[in-house]
Amino acid sequence: MVDILPLTLSKAEVRRAGKPILGPIDLAITTGGATMVLGPNGAGKTTFLKACHGIARLASGGSDWAVERSEAELHQSYVFQSPILLRRRVLANVMYPLKLRGYSRSDAADQALSALTNVGLADAKDQMAHDLSGGEKQKLAIARALVTKPQVLFLDEPTASLDGRSKREIEAILIAAQRDGTKLIMTTHDLGQARRLAHHVVFLMHGKIHEEGLSETFFAGPKTEAAQAFLKGDIVE
Repeated sequence: MVDILPLTLSKAEVRRAGKPILGPIDLAITTGGATMVLGPNGAGKTTFLKACHGIARLASGGSDWAVERSEAELHQSYVFQSPILLRRRVLANVMYPLKLRGYSRSDAADQALSALTNVGLADAKDQMAHDLSGGEKQKLAIARALVTKPQVLFLDEPTASLDGRSKREIEAILIAAQRDGTKLIMTTHDLGQARRLAHHVVFLMHGKIHEEGLSETFFAGPKTEAAQAFLKGDIVE
């Protein structure tokens, strides 16, 4: 399989109504470990994630994978903070991306059931997706994202508003995905979660990167005053 990383952002900028809301960003995201995107509310974390994935159009600058974009798009997935589910049964939700890729119904069903088993939802395969609990819906969204075995998985606050048990279960799923070779690029407000999962940290403020580097270095002693205040739990604006 062709490796789609690194992802290189060069003076990447996103504007809304003519006003810059992200950038300019210069960054290379490489293989290995999870990249956690941190920052206060309004820092541009979600926009950054969408720009990387390609669902937020760049007003200027570039976003380049190691392969052609059409090829890269086949090997990445995105999980929204609020799960976006089809009005279908649980199994059908996970089968959907496989059917789009031309899998037969039986092959898609087999792989979808395997993905549901990996997230603990095999017994719910015949339920309607919208009847699941909040934590189960997020697990379903992650199973659907992982069923295509993506090289890169983007996640926007995947455990926001979930209880501790659901959060722990989803973190275990993500750790297993990393073990299987999926690169995580993820936003979170949970510093404990970032410390548990991160290998690389990108800290955003006002739509720009204020600091980035290895997680152990960042958490041991951030270089910028804004990052220091953020880690202490102070209000940063």
